[in-house]
Amino acid sequence: MNPDEVICSCLDITKGMIQEAVNQGATTLEEVQEINNVGTVCGACIDDVEALIAELTAK
Repeated sequence: MNPDEVICSCLDITKGMIQEAVNQGATTLEEVQEINNVGTVCGACIDDVEALIAELTAK
């Protein structure tokens, strides 16, 4: 995983920022959104964000 890859272009949120949210204890889309607002503008990245969260929490 490239932590610098932008997953939410509206807010310029990277995979690394989502990983950090998961490291802080977030396990759902809503919990990650509380930390960094990912996917709250246009919503186009929601599926990618949910998939990434699932991948990160499965470890």
